[in-house]
Amino acid sequence: MVTGSRTVPEEVPIAFSYGGSTHAVMMATPDDLEDFAVGFSLAEGIIRSADEILSVDPIAAGDGIDLQVVLKDSTAEALTKRRRRMAGPVGCGLCGIESIEQAMREVPHVSDGGFRLSAAELAKAMVHLGDAQALNRETRAVHGAGFYIPGEGLVAMREDVGRHNALDKLVGAVLLGGWEPAEGMVVVTSRLSVEMVQKAAILGSCMLAAISAPTALAIRTASQAGMTLIGIVRGNDFEIFTRADRLIAQGGIPHVASSHG
Repeated sequence: MVTGSRTVPEEVPIAFSYGGSTHAVMMATPDDLEDFAVGFSLAEGIIRSADEILSVDPIAAGDGIDLQVVLKDSTAEALTKRRRRMAGPVGCGLCGIESIEQAMREVPHVSDGGFRLSAAELAKAMVHLGDAQALNRETRAVHGAGFYIPGEGLVAMREDVGRHNALDKLVGAVLLGGWEPAEGMVVVTSRLSVEMVQKAAILGSCMLAAISAPTALAIRTASQAGMTLIGIVRGNDFEIFTRADRLIAQGGIPHVASSHG
């Protein structure tokens, strides 16, 4: 038997509280908490822009962290009315969702402003995402989400034990960093579930790429949103599931996949 030491990531309960009332609790890596609060709030429809959040105050709460989020008055009032309509308490996953119809909600149609990306840049973006994952290099246990802008490179990257959390943190980082979502691509190190597509569309990015494959529902949702969905990115090899017109092929035509599900 060989003994030794290994660095492992932290995982703690993180509560999102608005107006002193807890909205949801997520198990997450306790880093980039302001980004997390902004991205989560946008994805859950609590805010529409980062300036609707006045402050984020992380408070130690036993074994976890309570993110006390202060909203603008009008936004806080809208959330209070939403809570009154809710039939029961909320929790992690699809937070604040009380019906199948809400879980299957339509996502906004993304606008690209003529956004195009070369196959070479797609491969570069995924390599840069891996290179930027300092925590994952130490632990081999966390997901990463990055925002890549052609000509600028990987301008933001966030990590977390949960793939949804990593993307929420990235969404917050993009909003707070002032980058235009329609001018870049979201890249992730996980499979592409429908929630990942929903979050990228709500951010306003027209292209989402991952090292793994999408679900059938993720493909249908990306198609409805007008988003380019790319999966199984392995070096120069990848599969395009929706809106292949935004990908500029070099040295050949990339495989356009058909879904079965």
